Amino acid sequence: MKGLLIQLGLVWVALLILLAATVIAAHLPLGAAKPWISYAIAFAKAALILWVFMEMRKEGAIARLAMMAAMVWLIMMMTLSASDYLTRGWLSG
Repeated sequence: MKGLLIQLGLVWVALLILLAATVIAAHLPLGAAKPWISYAIAFAKAALILWVFMEMRKEGAIARLAMMAAMVWLIMMMTLSASDYLTRGWLSG
């Protein structure tokens, strides 16, 4: 039980550090790299939450495969939505 509490405490501290990194990255003039840095930080936070709090480390291969397939599908939908939004200015001339 004590080991679990230490692990959860470390994950909580890591999430707080990533939160601070998100706030700092939002205020820095990073130019075109800002979204990619934000995506990387968000990916790290999501991976920690999936692995520890949603206990994917204890699940079998099928559950992990289903989770990864859902993530790939979500990334595809977000990419297609972003590409639609980014190319709308091209049509109006």
